[in-house]
Amino acid sequence: MNTKAPDRLPLLSRVRYGAEASAFFAYIGICRLLGLKMASAVGGFIGRHLFYHVQIIMDRARDNLRHAFPEMTEAEREAIVLEMCDNLGRTVAEYAHLDKFSLHGPDPRLEVINADIGTRMMARGNGVMFFSGHFANWEMMPAVAAQLGFEGGEVYRPQNNPIIDRWLVKQRTRNGPAEQIAKGPRGTRRIFTLLRRGKAIFLLADQKTNEGIAAPFFGREAMTTPAPAMLALKLGASLIPASNERLNGSRFRMTVHPPIAFTPTGDESKDVYALTCAINDAIEKCVRARPSQWLWIHRRWPTARDQDQVRGKRALQILGGNGVRVESEGSSLT
Repeated sequence: MNTKAPDRLPLLSRVRYGAEASAFFAYIGICRLLGLKMASAVGGFIGRHLFYHVQIIMDRARDNLRHAFPEMTEAEREAIVLEMCDNLGRTVAEYAHLDKFSLHGPDPRLEVINADIGTRMMARGNGVMFFSGHFANWEMMPAVAAQLGFEGGEVYRPQNNPIIDRWLVKQRTRNGPAEQIAKGPRGTRRIFTLLRRGKAIFLLADQKTNEGIAAPFFGREAMTTPAPAMLALKLGASLIPASNERLNGSRFRMTVHPPIAFTPTGDESKDVYALTCAINDAIEKCVRARPSQWLWIHRRWPTARDQDQVRGKRALQILGGNGVRVESEGSSLT
């Protein structure tokens, strides 16, 4: 991903990024003028009537659903795809109004279940990683945590367009954690430091990463980042799953689930693999509870061309060789 400052990029890149940003900010400006409720509704309409008909992307979602829920009828899976598109459209439009989502005030749009779990685990002082997936509007999890007073940093994947990326980072800080941590080796070092100080980390752990390890997700091997497991084992930090669901329009409920219970065996490679599997399992349970709230368009599972790579990495994990290394300075949270 390109994270260079816009003025240091080649001319053609600056022109392209400028054109993309202009179109994006024009849409965001319209959404801002419409107000949160109307913008979310318009975004949902666009999702159902535009995103839904982008065949190559929706076919990926249908294929993922077919593998994950073979027992469902085609009509049931199609209803999930349609609701996912509605949610995606609303989420994009809601970026214009991230400052309006709150647990408090006369019109709270956020609510949280089991907040006491996070409070108790934070009080231990060993650091906490709140992990989630792309559920509903996935920006709500760190916003809720910050408003509950959990100090720490939000991990994010930088956008290719640096102009849009800088704007998004600024929007997240309006109602969420002030510290935004870009994924990568430098970000992992910062996460290590914050956890060692007993702070919280908020991250999405449901995306494919080619540098990860192969761990089961819905019964299929999926390349998954081992960094949360590595950090938890090295620092004794807690791993707490969190899920988010859209209630009605632009209102959300965040549920904090019990922390992952895990007893290390002392074999680092096997422990990292087992704990990574537990993270995937926790996310899978959240997806199964309400599948239409998850973003099924991800390339979460390997394609046919990826199979050899997955099998090779899986073999290293089984043999307990050098497939997984715990290095606070070198492990990248990607």
